[in-house]
Amino acid sequence: MAPKKTFPAIKSGLHPRNLHRERYDFPALIASHPALAAFVHTNSHGDASVDFADPAAVKALNAALLAHFYGIAHWDIPPGYLCPPIPGRADYLHNMADLLASSNGDAIPRGQAVRVLDVGCGANAIYPMLGHALYGWSFVGTEIDPVALKNAEKIFADNLSLTGALEMRLQTYSEDILQNSINSNEYFDFTLCNPPFHASAEESAAGSQRKLRNIGKEVTEKPLLNFEGLSHELWCEGGEREFIRQMIRQSRPLSEHILWFSTLVSKQENLPQIYAQIERIGARNMRTLDMAQGQKISRAVAWSFYSTAEMEKWARSRWGK
Repeated sequence: MAPKKTFPAIKSGLHPRNLHRERYDFPALIASHPALAAFVHTNSHGDASVDFADPAAVKALNAALLAHFYGIAHWDIPPGYLCPPIPGRADYLHNMADLLASSNGDAIPRGQAVRVLDVGCGANAIYPMLGHALYGWSFVGTEIDPVALKNAEKIFADNLSLTGALEMRLQTYSEDILQNSINSNEYFDFTLCNPPFHASAEESAAGSQRKLRNIGKEVTEKPLLNFEGLSHELWCEGGEREFIRQMIRQSRPLSEHILWFSTLVSKQENLPQIYAQIERIGARNMRTLDMAQGQKISRAVAWSFYSTAEMEKWARSRWGK
């Protein structure tokens, strides 16, 4: 009898182009980043895994994923900074690539002619790294934290494949989400943003404890998690809703300079207010980009002040199609 053929498990919901749709191949990942080996163990189901509540383990896994799939050999973040889930961040980029393609004869524009504004780039620089590795795009990243800014610059300086693909800009005031971020003669094809989701430190801590319970870990008074991050990365006054409200308001003066504005939206209950505000400021196009990884559901909302015909003209003039 012929041996039974097995197929790698697929992570449901991820974009068809996402490189992380199959389960992690830990031997291959360790070959690309040997430091990961110290964190890999066999779980209760007999599968190789890492402790996703251990910041060092998840950082090592991220470094291995970046090395194996994207050719990024040198990546690190300072202690305490946000360590992002790479499959979900890649999904956001793939969905934005499809959105650009919709104005470009269904062809995804590639290369450094495509310019992206990453609002709150972070120390991890995840979107510029993945966006350049996947599509060759160039990025400007804004950041209010000088330590995060310097770390993002170091990542790009340390990797030859990323040379020249990111310019970082320090925002002096935390209220400046989009304003004072670009020059009067600059144009960007879209923006990205991973906003602080919570309205207070207490709400952020409760969210961390909930995540611990979801992965079967003991809940402590002050949990240490790979996804904890610094205060400005996780919460702001008014939470996600207020942050996005300010972003939408600040997008109007930049309406001619950016084709698509976009942001992740963690809480579905915030969508009706976000939609209503986008309509009030006179946007002519709006999209909700639904994303999922297993049981985790997320989405991004994108809006534009350009008509469909104007978008096609933008594509011809900037991307050469």
